[in-house]
This record gives sequence, structure tokens and C-alpha cells, in this order.
Amino acid sequence: MFSLNTKDLNIAIIGLGYVGLPLALEFSKKKNVIGFDIDKKKISLLKKGIDKTFQVTNKNLLNAKKLFLTTKKKDLKKANCYIVTVPTPVNLLKKPDLKPLLLASKIVGQKLSKGDIVIYESTVFPGCTEDECVPILEKFSKLKYNKDFFCGYSPERINPGDKKHNISNIKKIVSGSTLKVANLINKLYKEIIIAGTFRASSIRVAEAAKVIENTQRDINIALINEFSIIFNKLNIDTEEVLKAANTKWNFLPFKPGLVGGHCIGVDPYYLTFKAKSLGYNPNIILAGRSINDNMAKFTVSQIIKKLKSKSINLNSAKILIMGLTFKENCNDLRNSGATLVFNELRKYKFKIDVYDPVADQKDIKKIYKIIPKKKLYPNSYDGIMILVAHDQFRNMGNNFISSLGKNASVLYDLKCIFKKEQSDLRL
Repeated sequence: MFSLNTKDLNIAIIGLGYVGLPLALEFSKKKNVIGFDIDKKKISLLKKGIDKTFQVTNKNLLNAKKLFLTTKKKDLKKANCYIVTVPTPVNLLKKPDLKPLLLASKIVGQKLSKGDIVIYESTVFPGCTEDECVPILEKFSKLKYNKDFFCGYSPERINPGDKKHNISNIKKIVSGSTLKVANLINKLYKEIIIAGTFRASSIRVAEAAKVIENTQRDINIALINEFSIIFNKLNIDTEEVLKAANTKWNFLPFKPGLVGGHCIGVDPYYLTFKAKSLGYNPNIILAGRSINDNMAKFTVSQIIKKLKSKSINLNSAKILIMGLTFKENCNDLRNSGATLVFNELRKYKFKIDVYDPVADQKDIKKIYKIIPKKKLYPNSYDGIMILVAHDQFRNMGNNFISSLGKNASVLYDLKCIFKKEQSDLRL
């Protein structure tokens, strides 16, 4: 049986991305932590103090004396508490891709001993931990769930690029496979979470709570996106409408835009997958996803319409995309709405340039199969699309960005960085 004292827990974090690395660093302030990842290049960079996600500072990495970074599975044997923080994406059919999660479960299962605890933080559908992961743990450990080893679920709430809401000041949901395990996990996270914890009644409740958080945001953004489509047809500025509506105390301050990333654009599909497996078609959730997934087509149709109105030849037009990450001031390119815009533009004969000073330039080249622009020159483009509200773009100023266009060019300020009169199009 496990100890009820958190001091006896030797932690191993499985997966050192946007979620796992900050978690490992935070726990390493209190105790020795094993940070494990199968990516050898990532571990090599982290050991040099380089975090390509920009979630933690180089100084904090180099000063983390209690954090042991490794790619060797044998090093995990020193742990008795495993926290799994691997990605849970969807495949091309918009169905859950559990390969990273199940591989992590296999790796942990091979090292499990009696009394060990496995905590999952990855976003999943309700029931996934116990229905999908636990059987893998049992298979490779030859141990029995809730007799020889135990599980917990404590969903991550990391907001990439957000310096205000970091891991220690975001309230944490915790749960365990037994009451004693839940109490122990609760005590463990309370050691690093200043904002406190909320103990869910079961692992499934915690899983469900996490998956609806981003689903709710997705639906709300979809509603605002639909408003934007309607207001564009009515020739009404959406931002001005939202400013007026926001004067009411209970109006929700969502804004239109491209929806991407590894959470909002993905998590709803985990819930809809589970719902469909139970014979229920989640109409509202899928409708919201459909609207948000089609915003790239809408934005491209808007700029094409505007280009035509200025008699710009579509067959020879040159377009600049500014901003490729899924959100502002963040270097994460995963599931970015900009990719959909890029692919939609490629259906035409446009010459397309891309520019993003925040994203990793090698990653841009790998994903877009195009060399990103390092420097921008005046009088170069027929159309300019600002897709992401990076601070760098604000600092450039409207005059500079407008100067990049030719005399009859179109400036599409998708995120309303500048004033209405300073652009040709806004979402």
C-alpha cells in the first residue's frame, strides 16, 4: 500500500511540453523530479536551458537542480508517482488520437510497482483513464488496478503564452480512484498550487469537467463568429456591435476569429466522439465546430471579394499572411487556423508569403513547405492578412504595415489590432 505522506512520493513527469515542463519545474522547487520525454532533441535542449515553447525561462531551467531530465525508461524505475502530460490530438477524421497517451501508459506500465500511483493530466473523454489507460497499465505491469496500483486525474489548465495565469495560480481539479488516493493527490498538488484545489467526486467527473471547459469556449466563439458573418453581410462593424453589447453587465466578452490550438479546436471532438458512441448526436457542439472550422473559408472569401472590388487581378495577386501561430504572443503552430487560411488561399493562383516573428522559423518551413519572410519591404503586396494579434504587429504600427501594400492593396485586419478606418476589412 502507498504511503499517505506526500514526502514519500517520488515524481516522474511523462511528457515535457507546454504542460509537463512547467509542472516538473514547479514540483522540483519542493522535491526531486524526473522529467521524461521520448524526444532526445528536446531533452538535449532543455539540459542546455533552452525551452522552445517559451513556457519557462532559461534561468529557471538551469537553476532547477532537483529536476533530472532523461529519455531513458530505466530512470523511471526510481519513481512511484507518475504524472502523464502527453498531447491528446485528433486525427484527420476528427476522432481522438490516443496513440501518445497509450504509449505513455505502456511506458509507465512497464515500470509500475505495487503501491504506485499514476496521475493523468491529458485532456480526454469521460471514462478514458479507466477504460483505455488502466487496461494498458495492468497489461504491462501484471498488477491489479485499485489493489496493487492506483490512478488519479487532474486536468491541465495551462494557457500557452499567458504570463499572468501560470500553473501555481490556476485552481486545480483533482480526483483519485479511491478516497485515500484522492486525498493524497489533493495534498500533493496543494504543495504547488497557490490558488488551491477542487476535489472532484470521481475520475470521470474530473475528465468531463475538463472537456466541457474548452467546449463551452468553442461554442461561445462560434456564436460570435456567426454574428460576425451576419454583420458583414449587413455592412455593420462587428467590433462596434460588441463594444455596445459589452456595456451590459452579463454580456460575455468573446471575440470573433480563427479557432485553433491543441485545446479549443480539439477537445470538443473528444466529447462528441464519446457522445456518438453512446448513440447521441451532439448537435450544438458539432454546429459550433462546423462554424469555427469554416471561418478560414469565410475570411478568404472576404478578401477575394475586396480584391475584386479594387480590380486586382486574382491570377497575379501577391498575398502576405502575418501571424501563423494559433494565438497571439505564443510560438505554438499546432492546429492553427492560419494553416486553414493558407491552404484555402492556395486553391487560387496567389503568390503567398508568410511572416511570423514569434514562431520557430524552421517549424514554419516544415509545416507550410515555404520559407518564411525575415524582412518585409514596402509596396510589395496586393493583399495583407493580419491573422494573429502579436504585440510585434501592434508595435510595427498601421503606417508601416499599410506601406507593405501596393497602391490599390487590401489590408485585412482580422483581429482588429488597429482602428476601423485604418484597414479595408475586419472580421
